[in-house]
Amino acid sequence: MFLQRGSRALSRQWQTSKAVGKVMAGHQQACPARWFHESRRVMAIKAVPLADIGEGIVECEVIQWFVEPGATVEEFSPLCEVQSDKASVEITSRFPGTVKKLYYEAGDMAKVGKPFIEIDTADDAAPEAVEPATTPSEGAKEVEAPSAPAPPKPVENTSPEVPRVDDPPAQTQPKVKGKCAALATPAVRHLSKELKIDITDIDGTGKDGRVLKEDIYKFVKARDSAPPAAPAQSATTPAPSSSDTSVQTETSVPLTNIQNQMFKSMTRSLNIPHFLYTDEIDFSSLVELRARLNKVLAKSPAVEGQSGKLSYLPFIIKAVSLALYQFPILNARVDVDATTGKPSLIHRSQHNIGVAMDTPQGLLVPVIKNVASMNILSIAAELTRLQTLAQQGKLSPKDLTGGTITVSNIGNIGGTYLSPVIVDKEVAIVGIGRMRTVPAFDGNDNVVKKQVTNFSWSADHRVVDGATMARAADVVRSVVEEPDVMVMHLR
Repeated sequence: MFLQRGSRALSRQWQTSKAVGKVMAGHQQACPARWFHESRRVMAIKAVPLADIGEGIVECEVIQWFVEPGATVEEFSPLCEVQSDKASVEITSRFPGTVKKLYYEAGDMAKVGKPFIEIDTADDAAPEAVEPATTPSEGAKEVEAPSAPAPPKPVENTSPEVPRVDDPPAQTQPKVKGKCAALATPAVRHLSKELKIDITDIDGTGKDGRVLKEDIYKFVKARDSAPPAAPAQSATTPAPSSSDTSVQTETSVPLTNIQNQMFKSMTRSLNIPHFLYTDEIDFSSLVELRARLNKVLAKSPAVEGQSGKLSYLPFIIKAVSLALYQFPILNARVDVDATTGKPSLIHRSQHNIGVAMDTPQGLLVPVIKNVASMNILSIAAELTRLQTLAQQGKLSPKDLTGGTITVSNIGNIGGTYLSPVIVDKEVAIVGIGRMRTVPAFDGNDNVVKKQVTNFSWSADHRVVDGATMARAADVVRSVVEEPDVMVMHLR
């Protein structure tokens, strides 16, 4: 009897489950599957904002694009190159996908924090068909849309074709390029600049039309092997010669991005009342010390990241840092409260010394951070790194921001005296003239040969008085004239 009751209970559960299954099957036929995948595709198009690339930067110029609409990008793939605050920065993609829209053209000013590109992160994934939970019934099969009728077969023209003699030969249509046809990596673009080639003239064979190094080499080979084109004979009247000096002509030339940044920075510097102080420094002892140290470095094994030869600039930078310990006001900046209008001095603990450099792009001022904790060799190594990046135009915003005082070594080009302009958010700058050999008297009144250089200081006269500037300059002079003192201040 117990077995009979158990059998009847199992039978009732089986019938109930079958009835529920039929109801669910009918519900699925009445309510077809929803394509939630398409809704996710709409949300996958992301408007990417331009990230903050430096302190106080609110806009930057788009130098060039590495992608165009329809191009596929991977994570960390370069999107574009922007330039601001005298730095060229590459913006990379944070996620893979397909480019849908570019908000700016090359040469436009892009706003930081605003969208500059749209990327569809789901475009590379094809929509997958949702499998029905149950087998479709015959009624569902009948609802399918009928296939479109086959197009009528065109009637062949049986008349013989008469050849036309006057038809011109077919001309090859030039390849139409998009507005972002110059797709290339920074290394390829640097190679094109070295070879003086316009990268937009090259048809890229890489992914999404990207220009490769092989494309540049092929272009150069084809250009060099091509015969020189004969000058075209023009039947028109030749243009008047531009060598006529009797008429004054004026040509408007727009400022480059570097010049625009310099214009803005120097305009702000005009609000600073400059105080100029000049001193002459004897470099004779430093010349001897540098010669001995370079001999030691020449005999020592090469160390990665270490400069193989020392210049005078690392010693000068270290001497300025030692003077900042005694006169921290030269390492400060002036801050004016926006609400009350009251000025104050903001003292800074690190000695971040900017070094003015002449580069192919223009004047750049990269910063050597925390000079107080560095020795001469580490300063020289960092200076070499910054000079290399500056010549290649690859300085990052981090390399160009945070300076507290500036050193301008204009003497390596020429000039003895100068009047340097104080950089915004600083209160002092020193300019170094060229070294020259002069006769001088020693302690015994004998005429000796000395190497002298003039240091020209400019200070913000609102907060730095003449006596403070003179005392600080005297500390720098004493350290440079007796460079062995630096050994006592090694950290």
